[in-house]
Amino acid sequence: MNKKRVIVGLSGGVDSSVAAYLLKEQGYDVIGLFMKNWHDDSVTISDECPWLEDSNDAMLVADKLGIPFQTVDLSLQYKERIVDYMFKEYENGRTPNPDVLCNREIKFDVFMDIALELGADYVATGHYCRKAIIEKNGEQIHQLLAGVDGNKDQSYFLCQLSQTQLAKALFPIGELTKPEVRKIAKAQDLITAEKKDSQGLCFIGKVRLPEFLQQQLKPKEGVIVEIPNSFDGYHKSSPRFDSKESELAFYAQKFEYSVSDGKVVGKHQGAHYFTKGQRKGLAVGGTVEPLFVIDTDVNQNIIYTGQGNKHCGLYRSTLFVNNDELHWVREDLQLSEGENMSVKARIRYRQALENATLYKVESGLYVEFENKLQQLQKANLLLGISMMN
Repeated sequence: MNKKRVIVGLSGGVDSSVAAYLLKEQGYDVIGLFMKNWHDDSVTISDECPWLEDSNDAMLVADKLGIPFQTVDLSLQYKERIVDYMFKEYENGRTPNPDVLCNREIKFDVFMDIALELGADYVATGHYCRKAIIEKNGEQIHQLLAGVDGNKDQSYFLCQLSQTQLAKALFPIGELTKPEVRKIAKAQDLITAEKKDSQGLCFIGKVRLPEFLQQQLKPKEGVIVEIPNSFDGYHKSSPRFDSKESELAFYAQKFEYSVSDGKVVGKHQGAHYFTKGQRKGLAVGGTVEPLFVIDTDVNQNIIYTGQGNKHCGLYRSTLFVNNDELHWVREDLQLSEGENMSVKARIRYRQALENATLYKVESGLYVEFENKLQQLQKANLLLGISMMN
């Protein structure tokens, strides 16, 4: 009987190293593949995540485990699908999530295609998440589940995978905690056992964001406006609603600010360099509490801010997702117009799951949270949803 072949994305870190070890122990025919992605020394903090060192570590792990090893250069695809996307999103005043896109477009698309060409039955990564298979109406449904380690759970970053991608994916360390993974690596004398986790952009590392953005987005001086909590828009009385949809639309409505609603407290070099929830980089002093970005107007080149992380401009109870931005990992759970569903949801990685209700309407999907949610870091909505059943 032929062994099932698995191509492991060896990143040079401890998680993917242990994933490869576990798969070999389980009897798979394992091949290690290192992805070289876009790299620019002018904006990368090189000693934080040097790809050459990572590639070498991945090769040493493969050698130690006795598995074949290759390096693939995905620089062009990464530049086109991830880096260019980041520039476009910032230019349009939205906050990109490159890690989510990297998983959908690179690891489980370009990389997966290469793996399948090499005869792989599965692609494996060192993500802290799990999958399960259930039978429904005679069909196999693949569930994306949280990792056992609640502190490291990365299912959020895989929220845009399809059933086809999940069917070919394996997550060998999803049942383990980080300390358990390091313990296994140490027991097997893997060079990555004590290696620090990489941070920053997916497969690039820490990037000096201002320099990165200035490659494409030119500086342009504008004003920073502070909006007080007394702003009229925060204290509008609720009208009588003739339907649930009109109520949801009212609470999902974006606050509209103008310079006259607050006071000018400083200047900036480009609204497109900033994102909602950002605190650092404003360089405005003299306030009782730190200023947070509550909105950016890239057309007028204005940054609107509020004092403190309890500012009204940072909180919303209802969010809206257009149809063209909706993605259902579980297509069998997709709502039809007029239907609703109780879920637990988050809009940021590691944010506590909150009770929420989904309402499907003709043009998209409303998400109504039980509690107002602080919208730090993500100006465009990305939901991680856990079914309550």
